Amino acid sequence: QVHLVESGGGLVQAGGSLRLSCAASGSISSSNAMGWYRQAPEKQRELVATITGGGLTNYADSVKGRFTISRDNAKKTVYLRMNRLKPDDTAVYYCAAARRFIIPTREEEYAYWGQGTQVTVSS
Repeated sequence: QVHLVESGGGLVQAGGSLRLSCAASGSISSSNAMGWYRQAPEKQRELVATITGGGLTNYADSVKGRFTISRDNAKKTVYLRMNRLKPDDTAVYYCAAARRFIIPTREEEYAYWGQGTQVTVSS
């Protein structure tokens, strides 16, 4: 069983920065790809960024150049550094983990999800 807990969300002004953390526990290792998704009010959940166990990353076009995903396998923690935040970044941010050795290409391929952390960007 894998348990994911996000933290670091909050209220920030446009142009500001936040760093989200996702602490994992249970049967998770560097063999599990991880990702961040977000869901704004009345919108579908969307991919923000993903990272493989080896550190390969992928970003949504809307966050490229502003957000950075990273992981510390020893601490079983994934981070999302968010710079130059915009009001459109306001959403609940979810951490997700795929099963071992799976490189997910779709949201449905993530097996484990956290409860989410709210990020609100004021204009």
